[in-house]
Amino acid sequence: MRDMYAKAAMQQHFRNRKDTKKMGKIKTHRASCKRYAVTGTGKVKVFHSDHRHNLGQKTQKRKRHLRSSQILSPAMTATVKRLIGKD
Repeated sequence: MRDMYAKAAMQQHFRNRKDTKKMGKIKTHRASCKRYAVTGTGKVKVFHSDHRHNLGQKTQKRKRHLRSSQILSPAMTATVKRLIGKD
C-alpha cells in the first residue's frame, strides 16, 4: 500500500515537472556589479585600483589621476556585460 502511494507521488511529480519547463536564468555576478558601471552609450566604466592604502607614498599627481574612472577595453566589455546582466 505504501509503495503504491509513493509511486503515485513520483508520477505526479514528474508530470508537473514536464508541464512547467522554463528556461534557466542567468544570475548576476554581485562582485562585478560593485566594480563596474555601464554608461548610457553602452561602454563599461571602471575605477582605478591602488587608491585605498599607502597614499602618503604616492605623489599628488598619481593620486589625482587615480581618482578618475576609465573606460574598459572593448575586448573585456562583452565579458563584463554578461557578468552584470547588461547585454
